[in-house]
Amino acid sequence: MPTQLREGPWHIGNLIEGDIFTAHVKSTQDLRCTRVTFYPVLFSRYREGASDGIVSFFHAAPVNVSVFRKPSDATIAVIMVFPWFTALLVCLTWNAQSSTQSRILGIFGHIGKSHFYVFEPLLKALAAKGHNITVISYFPQKKILPNYTDIDLHGSVTTLEPTGGVTFEDITGGSNFGTARMVVDLGAQDCERVYSHPSIMKLIHSEEKFDLVINELFNTDCYLGIADRLKSPHIALSSHALVPWANDRFGNPDNPAYIPNLFLLLSNRMDFFERFQNTLTLLYHKIIYYYISDPKVIPIFKKYLVNSSPLEELKKNTSLILVNSHFSLNQPRPLVPTVIEVGGIHFQQPKNLPVDLDKFISEAKHGVVYFSMGSMIRAETFPEEKRRAFLEAFSELPQRVLWKWEGDELPDKPDNVLTQKWMPQFDILCHPNIRAYIGHGGLLGTLEAASRGVPMIGIPMFGDQFNNMKSMADTGMGLVLQYKDITKNNVREALRAVLENP
Repeated sequence: MPTQLREGPWHIGNLIEGDIFTAHVKSTQDLRCTRVTFYPVLFSRYREGASDGIVSFFHAAPVNVSVFRKPSDATIAVIMVFPWFTALLVCLTWNAQSSTQSRILGIFGHIGKSHFYVFEPLLKALAAKGHNITVISYFPQKKILPNYTDIDLHGSVTTLEPTGGVTFEDITGGSNFGTARMVVDLGAQDCERVYSHPSIMKLIHSEEKFDLVINELFNTDCYLGIADRLKSPHIALSSHALVPWANDRFGNPDNPAYIPNLFLLLSNRMDFFERFQNTLTLLYHKIIYYYISDPKVIPIFKKYLVNSSPLEELKKNTSLILVNSHFSLNQPRPLVPTVIEVGGIHFQQPKNLPVDLDKFISEAKHGVVYFSMGSMIRAETFPEEKRRAFLEAFSELPQRVLWKWEGDELPDKPDNVLTQKWMPQFDILCHPNIRAYIGHGGLLGTLEAASRGVPMIGIPMFGDQFNNMKSMADTGMGLVLQYKDITKNNVREALRAVLENP
């Protein structure tokens, strides 16, 4: 029987392996050549189905199905020698392609620092490969990088500062419905402020050309007008699992019977009431985005981009989206080919810890608990009773505790607790002496904890944090501690659960 080959795309090593094709030739009387797509001198797809086959490598266009007689020994010899010839062509082509530089524009109009943390390593890597990268954001590089140009948006936002933060009072007491409405309203408000920024005005009235535009798909699509004005293809990035309004443009399934909403504390195994809740929430989110947010954005298009294409058309012209999620954590779901999971894309090689942190962690006989509420929530705004609940629970631990505390001093701090205003989170989680992680359930932190095998206690506060922590709990990588349930006993029991049964 001939060797069975799975459907491509294939790597070059699989495609030109002489023995594989010889096995086909020797064992098949009638050989069929199926449709082939070439890229650029290699074909990238070979379908093995009802018939066996070999492929003529010398065609420069797709080949229709046809029947060949069994080849002669001379043909077999050519097939055996051909891999060396192809390898030479590939080497020459690869060198030619590597010298090609693209001009890429990144547009990131959201003020959330954690969002930009996801995109920044990709942008830097593209610049390091020789591409010319221009980045519109609130987070310019502190040091000049080759091939990397910043357009700084500072000054365009009046409601929130990107480097500030929020308090627990700001985000408690709201509902998931209110959170989603706040998110899209913020996107619509910031849209005109960004377009009216002098640097953006200069860009959209210039004759600059870009080979690609990359934008974040989050709370507004208004920045797609810039890609349309520049006549550039565009792709999207998402720093978290897909928002409810992202699926339609790609034709991606979002069946609420088994795909939990990003903003809900639900798994993919729901009872009837949970499916009903999930369905209503999905419909609500789409309604506020399509019928409240978009109508606010369209007049901005007409004001700053007179001849822009319709917004709905620009959405559907998004070529693909890279999503910072992974089925092992965010639960498996069907995805069309244009939706690509790249969970952990922000991971980098762990660095050596500062001397004081390394000493504190390494010398902890019973290990260390790491506590951080992320880049936006300021820990010193914990209400008094909840702050004391943590302190009293920590004081009874044999473990040491690292607490990201943005205030000047933590009152009544136990001897086993060390606070700092900023900590290198991923580097800390990579240390083998970290025993547990307490956080708010943001996707960056949950991915980092899962990748390092650190059990987590999640205190979800808003957005996707509920869904992230539900996924962590369902996969046995953590547990959920609701904010309203924070007491000394509950904190102590949660710590005991993850420390004694990690």
